[in-house]
Amino acid sequence: MHRPIALALGLLISCLTLAGLPSAAHAYPFWAQQSAPASPREATGKIVCANCHLAKRTTQVELPQAVFPDTVFTATVKIPYESDLREIGADGSEVPLQVGAVVMLPEGFRVAPDERIPEEIKEETEGVYYTSYNDTSENVVLVGPLPGDEHQEIVFPILAPDPASDSNIHFGKYSVHVGGNRGRGQVYPTGEKSNNGVWTADVSGTVTAVETLADGSHEVHIQTGDSGGEDYKEKIPAGPELTVSTGSTVVAGAPLTNDPNHGGFGQVDTEIVLQRPLRILGMLAFFSIIVVTQIFFVLKKRQIERVQAAGSL
Repeated sequence: MHRPIALALGLLISCLTLAGLPSAAHAYPFWAQQSAPASPREATGKIVCANCHLAKRTTQVELPQAVFPDTVFTATVKIPYESDLREIGADGSEVPLQVGAVVMLPEGFRVAPDERIPEEIKEETEGVYYTSYNDTSENVVLVGPLPGDEHQEIVFPILAPDPASDSNIHFGKYSVHVGGNRGRGQVYPTGEKSNNGVWTADVSGTVTAVETLADGSHEVHIQTGDSGGEDYKEKIPAGPELTVSTGSTVVAGAPLTNDPNHGGFGQVDTEIVLQRPLRILGMLAFFSIIVVTQIFFVLKKRQIERVQAAGSL
């Protein structure tokens, strides 16, 4: 009686343990933000978007060198590309590129609440929806996907923290990490390849047949070795254009299709200073004292020169 009960309890505990472990998709924050790691930035400094978007493209960011506490400023992420480019959609058709961005701000910084955003900034952010990476990371902000032809520049309205109201915030210089992406990725979070990339041969041999299926995908038959070799089938999804035909000789790892990808991911690391207002006032006061002192020195020198000139007469 006790042995079946023990086995049942063991099986139940095993199932619950497996259910609690992160799946493969959980390593990719855009697809599984709620159960992903605490930060989208790996220990190497790489933002994990680069794991799926394999091509490297330029991303730029504009933000102030320094900001005062409890003020609203903007961070503008630029994701440039030729607006007439098209990519392969999941169904194999040509579609416009979409864009997205992630901004990793210092602790305490966050997207400004609507009532704090000036009207001119609201106009720049119209149609853009901002979301936190997770419930505990308000300083990590995600945007996208958005139509790329309308949002090659994405404006983030940011509210700076106030050390006077939060003892965990301090004045000083902080790092900011920004990632910008245009287009679909070449790998899905599960590890499977998407149709927006180059498909290669798994084996060496001769292409004996190319079949086009009803959904637009292809099956490339590769015969390994001599005429009596094994017939190997390569399944290629709809979208990429085949670069081989019947009779072609291929080697393992050789491309079977073109590269339809026009997108890619770029990362920028920069810095921002949370500036103490009294420090600026002190610096201005110091400069004022220096200017006044120099003026007095010049006046005193002129006075001495006049005295010397009078004595020489």
